[in-house]
Amino acid sequence: MTPENTQCQDQYIARINRVIDHIEENLGGELRLKDLARVARFSPFHFHRIFSAMVGETLNHFIQRIRIEKAASQLVGNPKKSITTVAIDCGFSSSAAFSRAFRETFNMSPSQWRKERKANRKADQTIGKSGKDFAVSTLYIDSDTKRPTWRVKMQDKEQIRVHVKQMPEHNVAYVRHIGPYKGDAKLFESLFGKLMAWAGPRDLLRFPETKILAVYHDDPEITDEEKLRVSACITVPKGTPVDGEIGTMAIPGGKYAVGRFELTSDEYQGAWDAIFGGWLPSSGYQPDDRPCYELFPYEGGECSCEKQTVDICVPVKPMP
Repeated sequence: MTPENTQCQDQYIARINRVIDHIEENLGGELRLKDLARVARFSPFHFHRIFSAMVGETLNHFIQRIRIEKAASQLVGNPKKSITTVAIDCGFSSSAAFSRAFRETFNMSPSQWRKERKANRKADQTIGKSGKDFAVSTLYIDSDTKRPTWRVKMQDKEQIRVHVKQMPEHNVAYVRHIGPYKGDAKLFESLFGKLMAWAGPRDLLRFPETKILAVYHDDPEITDEEKLRVSACITVPKGTPVDGEIGTMAIPGGKYAVGRFELTSDEYQGAWDAIFGGWLPSSGYQPDDRPCYELFPYEGGECSCEKQTVDICVPVKPMP
């Protein structure tokens, strides 16, 4: 592929990513083909064909899938939210239309899904309390930060502190991957390498001010592995021009549960499980709809160690 062809392909990827970002930000509203084509700067006819070819599913199917998966997550994460409210918030015209689409996807009704997932969460909590995988301390006030704090004990690891704190909005430039990513250190190295190679010559790497993040857009317990989305990100000033495959987006601020870990590439799943399966059920909080992310603290110099320091950040709100 010539450099010109590569540049053209990157532009197409960036335009499609802008549409995907727009869909996620406006999931509860009307998402018309002509409006999304305008976001992509393609004619409606060509946009529909390009989207299908690049994403691997039609535009309508993609929107429907994202709405269903977001609703499936809300049904479990917001147990007191009515099914009708979940349906409307995720862009369905009625609870009946939502129930039909949900059953077609998961072969069960929304109420059955909520009931089964609630039972599974209780089982996970029991495992956590037994100490087989992780154990959680009661709430205390950290003497250094003066914040409410929990300690999570992962198997064969030191206790990890979890704080609930207000995180700022992050305006980021990103490179996105769609597909499997679990435990794939080379994939993340490639994504961040591409991002840094773009940012460096533009004087956008200004550590320690610049933050490095990995943003996870989907729930791996719901979304098919081949359709999972992850974005390698760095913070940039608002209005920073981007080109090629690079896109920009805003990661909302608000309350997040933050746990700092030192992990090898094969320990990330265990750390996420410790937050969701260990800490969350006993915390008095429930997950919010904002994206989860990993924040990599700047430690100065090049890290040659096997373990990576990472803050796992999960959006939360109080249980009703």
